[in-house]
Amino acid sequence: MTTSHFLQRPEGRLAYDVHGSRGGVHGSQGGPWVVCVPGMGDLRQSYRLLVPLLVRRGYRVATLDLRGHGDSDATFSAYDDEALASDLVALLGELDGPAVLVGNSMGAGGAVIAAAEAPERVAGLALLGPFVRNPPGGGATALLLRLALRRPWGPAVWMAYYRKLFPGSTPPGHEEHVAAVRGNLRRPGHWRAFVATSRTSHAPAEAHLPGVSAPTVVVMGEADPDWKDPAAEAAWVAERLDAELVMLPDVGHYPQAQASELTADAVTRLVDGASRA
Repeated sequence: MTTSHFLQRPEGRLAYDVHGSRGGVHGSQGGPWVVCVPGMGDLRQSYRLLVPLLVRRGYRVATLDLRGHGDSDATFSAYDDEALASDLVALLGELDGPAVLVGNSMGAGGAVIAAAEAPERVAGLALLGPFVRNPPGGGATALLLRLALRRPWGPAVWMAYYRKLFPGSTPPGHEEHVAAVRGNLRRPGHWRAFVATSRTSHAPAEAHLPGVSAPTVVVMGEADPDWKDPAAEAAWVAERLDAELVMLPDVGHYPQAQASELTADAVTRLVDGASRA
């Protein structure tokens, strides 16, 4: 069972779906909560292959659209990691119990901040292809990104790069999902929101790493194009969070889509371990 909801925030609404919960958000009966948040430029449907696996394993799953993405409003003044963290804490307040946060890419940065600031609400972290610090040489990279995302060529540049984030075999429903991601950029205000999101600094997420006490798993694709050395970046994150590290061969930036079964196994170990703690 899937139901759609909106989370009211001070400057707009955020769209999220609840899967596997018979009673909706409040007072529902079921297993532990897992909250999944996508990365910059992507949609909550990026978890379309992972969610059914988690639901079949007895979990209740919520999938959230970022500000200015998907069905969420593009009326906000901030689109950075700290804003996302505040949204996650607010969403966790809507659910009936603590949750494991699954954050992909930029979503991992927001999840880290939320876990550090609201430890009583975060039972665990699954960080997929995580951005929890700025890449080395970030100043030059940020400048190039700003130039690349200027109109009129910006949307085409992003979509070309987005395709490269799926090296090797593409997951089921990939072309339909790419079309939805492209369509998202055409919605009123969403390109502006995407550009604002692309300018976020992950320094606040890095600063919050020492404050995270929740059990964590880091899942990284060995072929993730966003990192010069994905294995080294994943090891750096895992070391700072005392996390389990899962490296996936022939997988890019979206383990939840390209390796959904292995990602589900990693999340399951985390959720079950958190439930026993």
